[in-house]
Amino acid sequence: MSELQKGIEYMQNHQFEEAAQAFNDYIEQNPNDPVGFINFANLLVHLQEYDSAERFYQKALELEEQLPAAHYGLGNMYYEKEQYEQATKHFQDAMKQGLDDQDIYFMLGMSLLNQEMPKLSLPYMQRASELSKEDVDIQFQYGLTLAYANMIDEAFEQMNVVLALDEGHSDAYYNKGVCLLYQERPEDALDQFEKAIKIQPDHLLAGNGKKQVEQLLQERDS
Repeated sequence: MSELQKGIEYMQNHQFEEAAQAFNDYIEQNPNDPVGFINFANLLVHLQEYDSAERFYQKALELEEQLPAAHYGLGNMYYEKEQYEQATKHFQDAMKQGLDDQDIYFMLGMSLLNQEMPKLSLPYMQRASELSKEDVDIQFQYGLTLAYANMIDEAFEQMNVVLALDEGHSDAYYNKGVCLLYQERPEDALDQFEKAIKIQPDHLLAGNGKKQVEQLLQERDS
């Protein structure tokens, strides 16, 4: 087993000190291989040592310009730092250089969504959902993106997709309730809020939604 493989295994087992030593040894033995620098940088991001991580990613890119994994790593680092514009740039660079899987589409979509650009985010989130049909989080975030893009009917149906995967997803019930309010169906919305609260009694948004709808119905019927 190479030092690189050892480092990855140590990292997976949360033995971070040992992982750092293994990656360092690999880099000393293979100073012109960018993969060692990328893996060490990934570890540093996990440890929130962002400045050092950035230096390692940049060193990898100095060794090899076309390196989508380095751009993806930089994108993740900036995303964690909530610097979404920079994250978007690096995710786009990774995609231009050939990275094509659900993670890159999802992270690019989330970066755009966090910049309040749901319509730009939408095609990436849709593609991520197509590639990860069983991933509850991706399916849910795609539903939220549809809602933020004012595609209320589609968002409602997407929340049903989420609930088919996880019938105990309280946030999906809450968001169905919000969609139903937009559709001017307060009684049905109330039912969804109550389902969310039954699953998660401390769901503040659902609790607040329930109170507001009950007040609305009371005023309407008085």
